[in-house]
Amino acid sequence: MDRYFFPETSRVGLPPRGWIEVICGSMFSGKTEELIRRLNRARIARQRVEIFKPMIDTRYSAEDVVSHDAKAIRCTPVSSPGNILLMTGDVDVIGIDEAQFFDMSLIDVCNSLANQGVRVIVAGLDMDFTGKPFGPIPSLMATCEHVTKVQAICMRCGNLALYSHRTTESNELVLLGETESYEPLCRSCFNLEHKK
Repeated sequence: MDRYFFPETSRVGLPPRGWIEVICGSMFSGKTEELIRRLNRARIARQRVEIFKPMIDTRYSAEDVVSHDAKAIRCTPVSSPGNILLMTGDVDVIGIDEAQFFDMSLIDVCNSLANQGVRVIVAGLDMDFTGKPFGPIPSLMATCEHVTKVQAICMRCGNLALYSHRTTESNELVLLGETESYEPLCRSCFNLEHKK
């Protein structure tokens, strides 16, 4: 039990062993907040930490990972998952935010890092605005050691929400936005909205 909640100290003095953790859920569910919490704990444990995000995500900051409640941590924006391998040297922990915006090569990158003894923490949406699996997150969930699925609160009924409902007319798969473009919905409210 302690190793799961405090993985940053679970192998002190032992040879490095890497693994992958996925934090997923809908928009406004606290994914980035949980990622930042885990990375800050690793830093407190004096581990070497690097954080990355897709270059296209400039909603709050170009060079920070920022949660909806304004918690922030410095990061390196990259254009492709391959850049993460090129930019990681002697690290213990790697954080990757908004991973759904990367292509499927992220899966090989994360597995390569974990195989080298790095703890890889990935946060991202597991479903797109239509309720379909999104980007590399579902495949990472299948191959990782730990999955944390967080839920938001449905804006219509107050139940737990797992869908990111788009409130604008755009049908583009990737549309950066916040509360002006998306709202979290539970299964029932999402299904009702899509029947209209």
